Amino acid sequence: MPFTCYVPKVFRGKTLGIIEAANDIIDEYTEQGFTLTLRQLYYQFVARALLPNSMKSYKRLGNILNDARLAGMVDWDSMEDRTRNLDQLPTWKDAPHLLRANARHFRRDRWSTQNYWIEVWVEKEALSGVFAPVCKEMEVGLFSCRGYPSQSEVLGASGRFIDYAMAGQETVILHFGDHDPSGIDMTRDIRDRLHMFEAYVEVHRMALNLDQIEEHDPPPNPAKLSDSRSTDYIRRFGSSSWELDALDPQTLSDLVRDAVDSYLDHDAWQEAVEKDEADQKRLRWIADNWKQVAELTDKPNP
Repeated sequence: MPFTCYVPKVFRGKTLGIIEAANDIIDEYTEQGFTLTLRQLYYQFVARALLPNSMKSYKRLGNILNDARLAGMVDWDSMEDRTRNLDQLPTWKDAPHLLRANARHFRRDRWSTQNYWIEVWVEKEALSGVFAPVCKEMEVGLFSCRGYPSQSEVLGASGRFIDYAMAGQETVILHFGDHDPSGIDMTRDIRDRLHMFEAYVEVHRMALNLDQIEEHDPPPNPAKLSDSRSTDYIRRFGSSSWELDALDPQTLSDLVRDAVDSYLDHDAWQEAVEKDEADQKRLRWIADNWKQVAELTDKPNP
């Protein structure tokens, strides 16, 4: 992990204390396998009463950590921006290289033999890095809604859910969103629009819910009065709101893992795993014996 100095700077007093606390929190989550965004790190500061919950504190933390990384005092790999990434086509040295590299990744659609089709829908793209590893582990799709999903995305989703229903599978969407006027409404909106497109699926709101707020005590924010849904929200929940980002990443991962596992037919899953392992072995054999395979395919048809 690089601690590389590009712009030397001396830190003292409270600023140095914030940098040391950030490194402690980063180390804690790195050991659990998580890389945090700046916002998630900020909420850990707020939850531990190290910073007040305000936009001023958030911006100050961002400025301090930017300077600290440039000065080589915070690991450059310790935080990530999940909204800006390079998209590049993969390339291979030759066909055997492709087969060897991907044989271990070959897998059937193991959910095709299950009674349920599961997808995880998350309000914020910035949280995809938290959800992606556990969704990959459980082999379920992850959709970053970016707020209210577009009409095109909902229509496209309804089409595939109808196809799954015709194949005998019931679709379950595990929805994660903020506990604020719009975040609460998004769960209803997704369900209603899917139903409008005749995809009658179960939309289960996994988080953020009041019982989780009471259990984990994430830092509150004022409910946005500018949101047209704020009046009904305040009547139901009061004047505070809470962001999904403030929940511990391990807690979010456990929510996904436990929910998906509850729908899983383990016997059918294990059968698919065993078939995959046999085919992976065949692919490795083909890669190791590529010269003979190529000679066979190069022969002209009789």
